[in-house]
Amino acid sequence: MLTVFTRAFRAPVLRKKLLFTLALIALFRLGQVLPAPGVDVVAVRACVGSAQGGLFDLAQMLSGGAMLQLSVFALGVMPYITASIVMQLFAVLVPRLDALRKEGQRGQAKITQYTRYLTVALALLNAGTVIALARTGQLLPGCARPLLRDDGLLPVIVIVLTMVAGACAVMWLGELITERGIGNGMSILMFTQVVAVFPGYMSRIFVLTPVGAVAMTVAGLFLVAAVVFVEQAQRRVPVQYAKHMIGQRMYGGRSTYIPMKVNQAGIVPVIFTTSLLYLPTLVAPLLGDEAGAWVQQNLATGTHPLYMAVYVSLTVAFAYFYVSITFNPVEVADGIRRYGGFVPGLRPGRPTAEYLAYVLSRLTASGAAYLAVLALLPLVAFAILRDPGTQQNFPFGGTSVLIMVGVGLDTVKQIEAQLQQGHYEGFLRKGRS
Repeated sequence: MLTVFTRAFRAPVLRKKLLFTLALIALFRLGQVLPAPGVDVVAVRACVGSAQGGLFDLAQMLSGGAMLQLSVFALGVMPYITASIVMQLFAVLVPRLDALRKEGQRGQAKITQYTRYLTVALALLNAGTVIALARTGQLLPGCARPLLRDDGLLPVIVIVLTMVAGACAVMWLGELITERGIGNGMSILMFTQVVAVFPGYMSRIFVLTPVGAVAMTVAGLFLVAAVVFVEQAQRRVPVQYAKHMIGQRMYGGRSTYIPMKVNQAGIVPVIFTTSLLYLPTLVAPLLGDEAGAWVQQNLATGTHPLYMAVYVSLTVAFAYFYVSITFNPVEVADGIRRYGGFVPGLRPGRPTAEYLAYVLSRLTASGAAYLAVLALLPLVAFAILRDPGTQQNFPFGGTSVLIMVGVGLDTVKQIEAQLQQGHYEGFLRKGRS
């Protein structure tokens, strides 16, 4: 990986893109530590420092430590990520969106515009909920100091609008990185959020006993290696293209393959499941004493069996659903037949689509089981250990490792692809001269 980045910095075009991406990442982190107007910074830091474990660590990870600090970029990338996933789901259910999706670049631009509108709506809802909890002292339970300098209507509106504007700015930064930088912009910013809080989690290992620290480090390295192995695994379906004449030239006659990853859904099911499980806990104080107590007891702690069951069920369900809307075997089979290709041993058309659906079903089952085990492994370890101190000191959560490894591998692949493209372009230019 270091070799790839070294080669990228030697290429003028890639160096410019990398520096541009790093500059926007620095701007993003600045917005995450910049407090919103009207927030008591001293009180927030004191209360966040005393709140660890469970929901607080989850909120810190998903926002890069910004949400609980009530910063300008407190909402991070989650409104846009959630809006994108919802629009992908709606594209299957709403015929109008499905028609736009098939129109190509023009239709995709329209869907992107709808995604931005939905992002603003979700940001307004999230910011209002967070500030409402901060006003009532329920955002950080156990904090005796008020988090807002003035909890009047006008100051609260200013803070909410600031956070919504921050979410829009984050969306803009992500699109700029995608357009002019390296990799997928929102994925890079999400990677930045996780990496920003990861060193703080790693530092907690050193307060354990030497045996506990070594055991936790070895377990974390094994988990990272397993994630890298599965994320790189894929099933290659061979495709043969027959030779055909166009004019006086012969085309085709080549062999290729369709790469079908074991984890075809990526990190989307885990992120969406984590967001859904976070919402009941976030609104629990607004449901009343009885309902709030039930949610805190059953859905706020990862060691409860109900929480584990819901976590696994939602992860598996979203994995199957997301794969079904992102990979259509019928469309892939039609595309192969349209260009004169076929899978060896199968007739083009329906038999090929049925075979691809069969392979996809088996891969999705393995990928969903992998995501469920990855998400459930730390929870089961916590339940067995039953040691709150160990729970707070465990930095290798399944979601954080999956985000870091998945986004890191995808970014390195894109850099390698651009390096290879630049190499061929330079070779062609030399050939012309």
